Amino acid sequence: MFSGIVEEYGTVVEIGKDQENVHFTLTCSFADELKVDQSLSHNGVCLTVVWVDKEKKLYKVTAIKETLIKSNLGLLEVGSKVNLERSMMMNGRLDGHIVQGHVDQTAVCKKVEEADGSWYYTFEYEFSLEAAQKGYMTVEKGSVTVNGVSLTVVNSKDNSFQVAIIPFTHEMTNFHTFKEGTVINLEFDIIGKYLSKLNSFNR
Repeated sequence: MFSGIVEEYGTVVEIGKDQENVHFTLTCSFADELKVDQSLSHNGVCLTVVWVDKEKKLYKVTAIKETLIKSNLGLLEVGSKVNLERSMMMNGRLDGHIVQGHVDQTAVCKKVEEADGSWYYTFEYEFSLEAAQKGYMTVEKGSVTVNGVSLTVVNSKDNSFQVAIIPFTHEMTNFHTFKEGTVINLEFDIIGKYLSKLNSFNR
């Protein structure tokens, strides 16, 4: 489980394929603190560390076909910046919101607007009534996870929403690489999903 408070972005240094699996080797400042079997969020996707080189500050994770279909990980290239967060410590503060690391679907960045030091990003995703009834939707001032970052929704619509980004988040995450057409990962609020499921029994 995660909080959506990204620690930093790592960089992809190698990509390897093994049948339908893809192995990603990345570097980051805390790679020497990682251990095999540890969970780590990559652009909001929970992956397991399978190899670590502490001296070179490198580690490797593997994404299976289902993960590649549901997320933007299949679009990563050598040099890509990836938002990273280690799993949440249960004795700490929940600074973001409850994030599972289970990406629901991808969305596309439609607009980036600078607003006197902050930024507004508009994202559009595939909408269906059936999915919305399961909680796959946004609500005004609700929580959403974009590439692993816990954010507050503004201008919520059926198939799109906006988020406002402060300078710190813009620089410390891969948001500064987003442009029109960038594919991002979405995880909708788990509480909304449970409420939608409970509500379905009353129909």
